[in-house]
Amino acid sequence: MPKALLSVFDKTELVDFARSLVDLGWDLLASGGTAHLLAQSQVPVTEVAVYTGSPEILEGRVKTLHPAIHGGLLARDRPADRAELDRQGWKFIDLVAVNLYPFEATVSKPDVSWEDAIENIDIGGVALIRAAAKNQERVTLLCDPADYPAVLQNLKQSGTVSTELRRQLALKGFRLTAHYDTAIAAYLSNSQPAETVTLYPVQSLRYGENPHQQAALFSFTPGSGPLGGKILQGKELSYNNLLDLDAAWRCVTSLEKTSICIVKHLSPCGVASEDTLESAYLAALASDPVSAYGGVVAANRPLDEAAARAMASLFIECIAAPGFEEGARAVLAGKKNLRLVEMPNLRIEPDFELRSISHGVLKQSVDFGDPQGTTWQVVSERQPTQEEWQALRFAWKACQHVKSNAIVFAKGEATVGIGGGQPNRVDCVRIAAERAGEKARGAVMASDAYFPFPDSVETAARAGITAVIHPGGSVRDVESVAAANAAGIAMVTTGVRHFRH
Repeated sequence: MPKALLSVFDKTELVDFARSLVDLGWDLLASGGTAHLLAQSQVPVTEVAVYTGSPEILEGRVKTLHPAIHGGLLARDRPADRAELDRQGWKFIDLVAVNLYPFEATVSKPDVSWEDAIENIDIGGVALIRAAAKNQERVTLLCDPADYPAVLQNLKQSGTVSTELRRQLALKGFRLTAHYDTAIAAYLSNSQPAETVTLYPVQSLRYGENPHQQAALFSFTPGSGPLGGKILQGKELSYNNLLDLDAAWRCVTSLEKTSICIVKHLSPCGVASEDTLESAYLAALASDPVSAYGGVVAANRPLDEAAARAMASLFIECIAAPGFEEGARAVLAGKKNLRLVEMPNLRIEPDFELRSISHGVLKQSVDFGDPQGTTWQVVSERQPTQEEWQALRFAWKACQHVKSNAIVFAKGEATVGIGGGQPNRVDCVRIAAERAGEKARGAVMASDAYFPFPDSVETAARAGITAVIHPGGSVRDVESVAAANAAGIAMVTTGVRHFRH
């Protein structure tokens, strides 16, 4: 009968996992609190102290540090090792579920004591992880409850855990203990812990931004597809496709209504929210049909046939959506090179971003929009109309996804002109005005940062803009407000900047 050892601090899904092992014919060992929980739940289990004949000592500091346990883990599947265990009356241990005391969570508390920190340094758990990971040819290590289902699926299908999965789980264990020891060392030396990032290869790419550059795609999650999604049709995604799709997906998922975002060269050229995807696409396309050619499209609703037919007449590199209806798939099937990417959910994960620089990496939290508690203020003499308020709210959301210095002209809930990525803001206003043309008259303008001079407001006024939203905070805000009042423009400040470099 195969034997499993369970010794966990995080008991998430443990009882169901243990019960499933018993149903599959496994014999269970468990330490102290884990054994108590399983016994309470009527899961057959033998406590480690009973199995070893050695009680827990030092108020639980020593539980699993015993030759019966580590011999059972480290013994190889060979006659000499089996004979040695038999002489001692011990058995092979074939699976270990173990996780560690929450050292990092403990020391992150502002009032943590030295004694609490030291007592949350796990010794036995780390030893179990390393022993099981070392003997991965025979032993399955589980140091994360998220891996329980995959192991159970293997056991149910074939009665064993595959070599490849055991190796993946062992690698995960060594990475965990490396990170854990680094955090302890950092605390003891009063320094910041080293950042550990685990990346899993997804695929090699044909090339990077240019054909002479090598490139590859990695994921934070093993077995994940591009951007966490699944390619349903078309060629492999390129390096530039992935960057553009990420930008489009981030934009469209920030909008609550049925929406479309079209991206070209890493910045939106059209964004719209409408009652249907078809009308949203047509409105987004009208914002800049020239730039949209050869771009990528993201939708925050499953793509339907009507929207697919509207898109079919334009050369598009990729479409990302949370799903594709059968009619849409049929319409787009003839465009063999068009990539369709099914995205599993509308969440942006993880909640941090990494960016490489020379000799280092920058890390920041994701900009999910205005922080909770943000208040907007009307600073002009004229209040925005109801229609202007609707357009201002939309433009402010869209503006957050345009390369700084970002300027968005919008009517209703659709962009009509976008300018961004220039070294000065007034040039971005001019670009947005040129793209919008006559559609700028009666439109609103959003700016991702304050106006250092009133010239951007004056340029917008000449284009026909009637309302403006921006963070405010410039030493010359009074001049920009005066320019707005002189032109009869309503002006709103948000107090929040949204640069996207």
